[in-house]
Amino acid sequence: MKKVIAVIGPTCTGKTKLAIDLAKEFGASIISCDSVTVYKELNIGSAKPTKEELKEAKHYLIDILEPTEKFDVATCQHLAREIIAKEDLCILCGGTGLYINAILNNYEFNSPKRDESFAKEFSSFSNQELYDLLLTKDKIQAAKLHPNNRKRVLRALEVILKDNHSLSLACDKSSPIYDSYLIYLDLDREILYNRINERVDKMFALGLEKEVRDLYNREIVVDAIGYKEFIPYFNNLCSLEEVKEKIKLNTRHLAKRQKTWFKNQTKAHFYDCLDYNSLYKKVSNDLKKFMEAK
Repeated sequence: MKKVIAVIGPTCTGKTKLAIDLAKEFGASIISCDSVTVYKELNIGSAKPTKEELKEAKHYLIDILEPTEKFDVATCQHLAREIIAKEDLCILCGGTGLYINAILNNYEFNSPKRDESFAKEFSSFSNQELYDLLLTKDKIQAAKLHPNNRKRVLRALEVILKDNHSLSLACDKSSPIYDSYLIYLDLDREILYNRINERVDKMFALGLEKEVRDLYNREIVVDAIGYKEFIPYFNNLCSLEEVKEKIKLNTRHLAKRQKTWFKNQTKAHFYDCLDYNSLYKKVSNDLKKFMEAK
C-alpha cells in the first residue's frame, strides 16, 4: 500500500508548522483536511496558512472554492485520493477528523462526487466490455452488479482506477487503503485553551471583524466558528467584545470535541507538542523508520 502521513489534533497545536517542516524534510506535498480553509476569502477566521507558509511547501485543497459553494466529506475524500495517487508522498493536515478517516479508510458514500470525464474515456466500451474489465479488477464487486447497470459499473471502475481501492469492502470503514502514520499533537488542556484565547485575540488584531463584515455585506453568511458569532453584532444585539469571548468559548469547545474524537476514532501516535524542537526530532526519527519499513 502507498504510504501517507497525517498530522492531526485539536486546533492551536501547531499542525501547520509541523506539516510544512516535515514536507520539506521528506519531499512531501500537504493536503489540507479542513472544512473552512478550502474557501477563498476565509483567511483570518479559518487560521489558514499564510502566503509565506504556502510558499514553503506544495499545498492542496486551500482556496479552491468560493464562499458560496458547497464542500463535504465525500468531495474531500475524492479530491484527496486523486492527489495522493499522483504525488510521491502526501501529508494530510487538519482537525476535521471525519475527513482524515474518510480519506485513509474504506469509506464509501451514497452520493459520491463523480468525474464525468471518466465516463467519456470509456464511451466506446459496450456494457459487457465494461463489465468484463471490472471482473479483472474486482470480482467481488462485479458479482454484485448487473452488466447492463452501466452507471454502477463505471463507478466501481472509477474508484479502482482513480482512487486506488476497491468497493468490495465498502461496508468496512475500519479497512485502511493506505499504509498511514498518524501524528496526533497533544497538549495540556489549560495550555491549549490559553493558546486558543491568544490566537483569537491575534485574529481580531489582524482584522477579523472586517473580513467577516465584507462577506456579510455581500450577503455571504459563513456557518463556521469565527464567522457565525458576528451575526448578532452586525444586528446590534451584542458588543464586539462579546463576539470575541463567544469565539474563544466555541473554539475551546471545538478543541475538546476534536480531542475526544481523535482519541476514540483513530489509531494515532501521540506526541506532546509543548516543546517544538523535541517534538520535531522525535517525529522525524519515527517517520524515517516508517518510511524505511516495507
